[in-house]
Amino acid sequence: MDAPGASHALVERAVSLLDRPGRVVLGITGPPGAGKSTLTTQLLAGLRSELGEEVVAHLPMDGFHLADVQLDRLGLRDRKGAPQTFDVDGYVAALQRLHDEPDRTLYSPGFERDLEQPIAAAIAIPASARLVVTEGNYLLLPGGGWERVRPRLAETWFVQVDDDVRRARLVRRHEEFGKSPEAARAWVEEVDQPNAHLITSTRDSADVVVDLESLGG
Repeated sequence: MDAPGASHALVERAVSLLDRPGRVVLGITGPPGAGKSTLTTQLLAGLRSELGEEVVAHLPMDGFHLADVQLDRLGLRDRKGAPQTFDVDGYVAALQRLHDEPDRTLYSPGFERDLEQPIAAAIAIPASARLVVTEGNYLLLPGGGWERVRPRLAETWFVQVDDDVRRARLVRRHEEFGKSPEAARAWVEEVDQPNAHLITSTRDSADVVVDLESLGG
């Protein structure tokens, strides 16, 4: 289902998931630079305004990046951001705990962009949170352990944007975090683009496809 309409419609669709019993987890996915974080921020604001702060929570997949010390040990430092550079088992376990232990606070790692490192227990999801939005690249991936993610989500929304816009955003992002323009462009082509192709191949498995250009984002 394509969803080019106003963000209010997306908020209402997310709210409607609460018709289901128990805690509900909504997944936001898409390739690097597509605007997942932008959509998630806007969606969370709308949901909190409508439902209340205590009812809505955010569990980003980024906190499950492997630390650089582990990437060095595995020889994967130059592939950082690829599926195998995340703790997929830890992420799946956190999603399962959201369902199995709804009366307990879930402490989850966050990701510090300035350090480019995960931070343990940086996020607390309270028992009052009935709707949890989780966001990340590989929520629909059919292998490598990621196939265990989708069954734990009520719905998964795929975010897309024009590819030239997306790649330009990525270059700017890498430059902002210290790469030279040449190194930023090389990283986009050699690391981000193969990941993007892999993620885009999962698009048809999504419940909703959100075109951010149509939303003005």
